[in-house]
Amino acid sequence: MKRLLVATQNPGKLREYQTLLADLPVEWAGLRDVGLAGMDVPETGATFAENAGLKASAYARAAGRLTLADDSGLEVDALGGAPGVYSARYAGPGASDADRCHKLLTELKDAPNRAARFRCVIAIALPDGALAAAVDGVCEGSIAYAPRGANGFGYDPVFRVEGRNMTMAELTKAEKNAISHRGRALAAAKPVLAALLEHIHEHEREHD
Repeated sequence: MKRLLVATQNPGKLREYQTLLADLPVEWAGLRDVGLAGMDVPETGATFAENAGLKASAYARAAGRLTLADDSGLEVDALGGAPGVYSARYAGPGASDADRCHKLLTELKDAPNRAARFRCVIAIALPDGALAAAVDGVCEGSIAYAPRGANGFGYDPVFRVEGRNMTMAELTKAEKNAISHRGRALAAAKPVLAALLEHIHEHEREHD
């Protein structure tokens, strides 16, 4: 069975990957499981795809395993796509989720165009670090005028989901997972991973 590394130290994210990709014939591991919890890969890319690729390649080479890595954030049209790749750092070092939401609402003020989306890109790297594929998932919506809801994290309280008069933080976990950007990216990654695993298997059989 192929060993698959998810480039995260978050056990909750690892479980999410395992749940949504449960029928893939792989042995799952997180960074802690392969002794890479202390390894930091700088996110110097200008896009989510570049950052996901940087992380997938670096961790794949270090672990010698097929590796998945993701990068995600919020894009707001009226702010030219910001905070984008800087979503987690938007309000400066040490800022809380509430600080980031407050900064976002202050920047937008009463702007009539409040269209926004959560975007997640998942990169897949081979054990030698070569990038095999990248897929993305998007959840469209808009920015509310004030935070609402107690669920979720990050910008969820100010992100109003398209087609619903609710913020992401007002949804249940199951509702959020069904429409989230990461859930959609994982759904797109599944057939790509399945085909990649089959290709690797065929290649190994030919060289037995």
